Amino acid sequence: MSQVRVIGADGAQLGVMTPMDAVKIAREAGLDLVEVAPQTVPPVCRVMDYNKFRYEEQRREREAKKKHHVAKLKELKFKPRIEAHDYMVKLNKIRQFLMRGDQVKVTMVFRGREMAHTELGRRILDRLIEDLKPVSRVERSPAQDGRFMTMVFGSDREKVKLLERQQASKQRATGEREAAKPAEAPAPLPASEGTE
Repeated sequence: MSQVRVIGADGAQLGVMTPMDAVKIAREAGLDLVEVAPQTVPPVCRVMDYNKFRYEEQRREREAKKKHHVAKLKELKFKPRIEAHDYMVKLNKIRQFLMRGDQVKVTMVFRGREMAHTELGRRILDRLIEDLKPVSRVERSPAQDGRFMTMVFGSDREKVKLLERQQASKQRATGEREAAKPAEAPAPLPASEGTE
């Protein structure tokens, strides 16, 4: 490469010059000469602190990884004779996983004589499907496999975003109502009795 286009540390165009002149300019500034666009004619080089550039690049990658959520498959087990409160606790846990973007595998476990009444377990799974409609979609319908009946719920991103927007607007509205309420006057102190 006989010529390179050089960009200064401040972003100013320094023009087209030989690589030796470009290196000389970078050294005088106490910085590095980094080739940023090798495919162009002539190649573009920039005068910069390469270590600082790499550090910021790595920091951006780490931040992007933090924001990126990998969907995991969570599993919850149910029994056909589950009590109402236990059902609600598990339902809320599934909803929490789905709101986070995870998949949830629900396993209905049958023991002993419960195998003769698998329709009870199926009724609970159908109720789950109905209760989770606002945030999920069924990725695998209930299927019997020996003592277990399993199904998989997946997060429906559009429904979840809509639900989050609705919740945020409700919170804003209640916050505005609370701010608009007049402050209550403090209760008067009881009159003190005379000392003896």
